[in-house]
Amino acid sequence: MASTRLDPIDRKILAELQDDGRMTNVELARRVGISAPPCLRRVRTLEESGFIKGYHAEVDAKELGFEVQVFAMVGLASQAESDLSAFEAKCQSWPLVRECHMLNGEVDFMLKCVAPDLSSFQSFLTGALLTTPNVASVKTSLVIRGAKDKPGVPFDVLEERLARQA
Repeated sequence: MASTRLDPIDRKILAELQDDGRMTNVELARRVGISAPPCLRRVRTLEESGFIKGYHAEVDAKELGFEVQVFAMVGLASQAESDLSAFEAKCQSWPLVRECHMLNGEVDFMLKCVAPDLSSFQSFLTGALLTTPNVASVKTSLVIRGAKDKPGVPFDVLEERLARQA
């Protein structure tokens, strides 16, 4: 388990940065209870090890004019690895597709899409997604409203699990 390679301070650093990636190193060090130089060394090690993949601003899609969010469940005609990889590569090229997940079950992929309006999404659907080689079926669900959108992982659940294992 990857989390066992991390000590409690590393996990606290990750939890704090997940909640606020813009805080200064001095503030981060204060919150996790260590001095600034070792805190910075730990953050750099977490970055180099791949535990921290990047830092991003959380933007408000609606404020920016992206009024439509849609989940598209995609079934492929073939699930050969080369066909799965080709579809994933195609998803990388579509700006409206913000997330692409391969699933086990009735559908092969779930795409999270955002668009300025329904017409823009429909153009993407009929002009790009449905015409992609190997796409056998697409079912879409328009998001009416979101009740929760929390990125990252629940560190408190991880800490409870690790405490039970100790």
